[in-house]
Amino acid sequence: MKVMVGGTFDPLHDGHKRLISRSFELAGENGRVIIGLTTDAFASRKSHPVQEYERRKTGLEKYIRDRGFTAGYTIEPLNDRFGSAIDDDFDALVVSEETLPIAYEINILRREKGKRKVDIHQISCVLAEDGRWISSTRIYRGEIDGHGRLLSHEC
Repeated sequence: MKVMVGGTFDPLHDGHKRLISRSFELAGENGRVIIGLTTDAFASRKSHPVQEYERRKTGLEKYIRDRGFTAGYTIEPLNDRFGSAIDDDFDALVVSEETLPIAYEINILRREKGKRKVDIHQISCVLAEDGRWISSTRIYRGEIDGHGRLLSHEC
């Protein structure tokens, strides 16, 4: 099975790891995962600083290697919300609760282009200790770490 997933992945936190792991699970042993990684220009719209593309790509590759996933993968630049998901042939798209609306939009645009609809697999977001989503923004603000543990702000 050919699966697509996309994101900025900075910092690579437990929510991202769930998203990537699910993508490899769905792809299966002989499948392929296409990871759209936001370019520096596209990522610059974030409200927090973002590491450069090559550093984020290296972090993703290390995570994939360390986990020993058997499916093949490709990391490609993501210049907009859709990347190659509108035109490429693939089977499934893995998204979070936060990015589910983009997946619906991708299927609408695919239909308009005469392409077949792809399956959408939504993972639930990983919650921090305080019951709120783990997010890169919260990590950069110093509220939580990449595992969702609350960081103390003692003077």
